[in-house]
Amino acid sequence: MPRKRQLAVAGIAAFAGTAAYRGIRARSRARARRRILAEELDPVTVEARHRAKVDRIVAQLHAHVPGTPVSLKKAAPPHQVPKWNDLRREDKKIDVSDLTDILEVDPVARICVAESGVMFDDLVEATLRHGLVPKVVPELKSITIGGAVTGCSIESMSFIYGGFHDSCRAYEVITARGEVLECTPANDRALEFHMMQSSFGTLGIISKLVFELVPAKPFVHLTYERHTSLAAYRAAILAHSHARDHDFIDGFVFAMDSYVLSLGRFVDEVPYANRYDWMKVYYRSTQTRDEDYLRTRDYFFRYDRGVTTVTPKSWLARALFGKLFDSHSILSLAEKLHNYVLDKERPTITLDVFLPISKMEEFLTWYAAEFEHFPLWCVPYKRVHDYEWLADSFYANLDDDMFVDLAIYGFKPQSDKPYHQLMEQKLRELGGVKTLISHNYYTRDEFWQTWNKRNYDRVKAITDPDNVFRDLYTKTCKAAMGVQD
Repeated sequence: MPRKRQLAVAGIAAFAGTAAYRGIRARSRARARRRILAEELDPVTVEARHRAKVDRIVAQLHAHVPGTPVSLKKAAPPHQVPKWNDLRREDKKIDVSDLTDILEVDPVARICVAESGVMFDDLVEATLRHGLVPKVVPELKSITIGGAVTGCSIESMSFIYGGFHDSCRAYEVITARGEVLECTPANDRALEFHMMQSSFGTLGIISKLVFELVPAKPFVHLTYERHTSLAAYRAAILAHSHARDHDFIDGFVFAMDSYVLSLGRFVDEVPYANRYDWMKVYYRSTQTRDEDYLRTRDYFFRYDRGVTTVTPKSWLARALFGKLFDSHSILSLAEKLHNYVLDKERPTITLDVFLPISKMEEFLTWYAAEFEHFPLWCVPYKRVHDYEWLADSFYANLDDDMFVDLAIYGFKPQSDKPYHQLMEQKLRELGGVKTLISHNYYTRDEFWQTWNKRNYDRVKAITDPDNVFRDLYTKTCKAAMGVQD
């Protein structure tokens, strides 16, 4: 390990043991309790609190000097791949860090109303009190519900429900000029509603969401299917997805002849309850166990210390520091120490690629030859809607209603091979798409072959005509990459 990175790791470990760090964690937990208790206030007080926050954000936008871009200051760290020279770190900030209240949980209608900065950890705790959970719960505790929409989050109920955004009924959106819009799929702001998905904050600030919940039980029972051929694995994904014989499906591609499908059901009682929040590593357990039992909340966040790149990596480091490191602290430290822990020349590759399941064999055969990196996380994803933010040409030859998210985490390149560019080209060939949280190398023309520029420009003209939040291409493919556009 290079000397600079050794010092950074030592510094992180030292900081993680300090009273200052423990104080940060304690304050975070206290904020979480206040967020959850917000729903216990009377509706008039809850609405007044929310209106005051919106008014304060609007005042900040009105005070902003035109001609310079802004980014958002949130309570949660950004859930994007940290980049060494991200220009957005120097932006003027609009403070939205207090948008953290759960405003209402309606157990009869199975609806939740919450502010966009609510983290899924807090949300699950609040809704489980009513025997309910969101339809899709992303794998990291500190992902926010607003970020799950603008960044397009999925998980192991996505084979039924699609993305978290597919469970949403309404957004309150603050435009760059301070107008507050109510956007639903059925009102005159329908296009604005749909284009918020995968917009990465470039079309306004989502301040409130209304979304659907589903019944849940206290525990999850998991069983593991193992396959030695991709054909059998793909067939099993489709068979279980169509049968709806489980509540959860995800899995791992450990090699081209080693596949695991993780199948889960809600249950009321269990003989034991495992946890994967310290010493144990979930993805490794799927290779050795035939079944497992977890509390529902522990199941949802079984990857909170990493999916296939668990932090810390070694048994000893987890024993000493494992309880201190979760998604919130890891991402926060990566942002603060980016000059020390991030590799400028050959950054570690983190990619989520969405692929029609019929193209899975062609893709993985190519991937094994070009990347040679395993394991991959595999999450089936049902296409429940033809998304307005994707180009019309994306759907022209698309017959699949099932996609798979193949997630590449922790791949450290040993050469200057242009892996990201190769992936972007291959996805265009196969009718796939990647999330924009990673390093992006598209040219402008290549980018708008996949994303829908006509729809994007129509909404941009309404919600951010002065380009205060940057446009989607500039923000994710230029500014994030340290390139002035």
